[in-house]
Amino acid sequence: MLLHAIERFLRQYDMPPTTFGRASTRDPRLVFDLRQGREPGDRVRRRVEHFMNTYRRSISQ
Repeated sequence: MLLHAIERFLRQYDMPPTTFGRASTRDPRLVFDLRQGREPGDRVRRRVEHFMNTYRRSISQ
């Protein structure tokens, strides 16, 4: 589930939810809305996954 992956990412990188939302989809409410039951579309899901993968690669270099 996408929300679980996001929650792990936030804990791992000590990133605030609003920062994550702005950086990944330009939506500071993204994480809060997902926590309230919002179902992301394919486009949002791909953008979030791309952001997390890119961020991890940039940190590990």
